[in-house]
Amino acid sequence: MSTPLIQHQTEIQRNLQAWQNKPLLRAIYADFYGRIVSLLDLDLPGHIVEIGSGVGNLKSRLPEAISTDLFPNPWLDLVCDGYELPFVTGSLSHLLLFDVFHHLRAPNAFLREARRVLTPGGRLVLFEPYISWLSFPVYAWLHHEPVAWRATISFAEALARPRDYYAAQGNATRLFFRGEKRGWPAGWTVIHAEAFASFSYLFSGGFSKPGFYPARWSPWLRRWDEKLSRWPRLCGARCLVGLRLG
Repeated sequence: MSTPLIQHQTEIQRNLQAWQNKPLLRAIYADFYGRIVSLLDLDLPGHIVEIGSGVGNLKSRLPEAISTDLFPNPWLDLVCDGYELPFVTGSLSHLLLFDVFHHLRAPNAFLREARRVLTPGGRLVLFEPYISWLSFPVYAWLHHEPVAWRATISFAEALARPRDYYAAQGNATRLFFRGEKRGWPAGWTVIHAEAFASFSYLFSGGFSKPGFYPARWSPWLRRWDEKLSRWPRLCGARCLVGLRLG
């Protein structure tokens, strides 16, 4: 049975409450946002657009970004669907997707639209869960979204309406790091693909669970994350992927 898209709005409201009540989560995400900003080419012409902005937190680090999502909320700039972007052809410099790629039932359909709206050499930046030996149990058993590690990934070039809620946390790992689809994605150059440990994030409880450690432990856990990131297939929990058009 498919899940209605309104599930996405329900999660946004829950996440907003967690964001406001968990300073530890805000500190962790500040580091994530810094990683995203490091992949931007600010010499490219055009607007920076975030798809699926959720509670709009990226603006704390990148206020010039246009924030969008499927449902209207007061902190958003625009309501739109990633498969049908309301932008002029070639008018954007960057598209940013934070924890959105694994919600794309038909990633090729989105990439087709991304190619249309990005300027030549424009960039697509993805921040996603990374599935490793140690992170798999956390994502599989402590998070409500499926990992879908062996599920079929659709490579359809279009996705008809009505569209339902979809999640497969393992898709970025499977496609960008394990190469399950050879030659994919066509028309794009992968300029960055980094998986890293993030136990400071996993043990924070994220948006849906209480934290498992006090905030004062955060610097210590981050130092351990840096060390453990040497072995991403064992310890990785997050990944950052940068694509350039062409």
